[in-house]
Amino acid sequence: MKFQEWQLYVLLAGLSWGVYVPVIFFGGSELGFGRPPSPASRFVAILCVGVAYFLIGVLLPLFLFGTGMQKWSNVNVNANGLIFSGLAGVAGAVGAICVVFATTSAVNEAKAAGLAPGTYKIFIAPLIFGLAPVINVLVSMIWHPQPGRTWMHFDFEMPSWKLAVGIVLVGLGAALVLLSKEEKESGAAKPAAVKQVEEGPKT
Repeated sequence: MKFQEWQLYVLLAGLSWGVYVPVIFFGGSELGFGRPPSPASRFVAILCVGVAYFLIGVLLPLFLFGTGMQKWSNVNVNANGLIFSGLAGVAGAVGAICVVFATTSAVNEAKAAGLAPGTYKIFIAPLIFGLAPVINVLVSMIWHPQPGRTWMHFDFEMPSWKLAVGIVLVGLGAALVLLSKEEKESGAAKPAAVKQVEEGPKT
């Protein structure tokens, strides 16, 4: 099958969302490196995310419309479209903020319990990316908005057994892949002396 343009965008979206968690965690960690533990570095990381959203999500569309590369006349501006598009942005921003604070909380709770800092952190990405597709499908099974008519159209549609099995396999597969990756990175980050103590003396 010939490679099509939409497939490129799918790959770019997967790449963007796939690198988000490790990149934002490293950025927040760097901003707080050498300082007493504080949520301030996480808020700066969130600020950087907001600036990126503004540049790409606000200035770029305004530039395209302002230069005539895109036409306002091709857009049917209405309340439902604006509200729900805005809500999608809110969901994305809230998710980004929750990821940042989840990592901070996980590291702090692990330290408080006398465990390695990454003990709980390794579960964050697997849970997020394992849960997201399941919630996506469940919402789509119940909510069936009709563009131009009404968004309040709820009707449960019982899927075939294949969809239910697919949801479970997608969530479980994503969780296991990411969990194995996080475990590997967590083990690689341990100092050699700690590894030797855990593994015992070599014979």
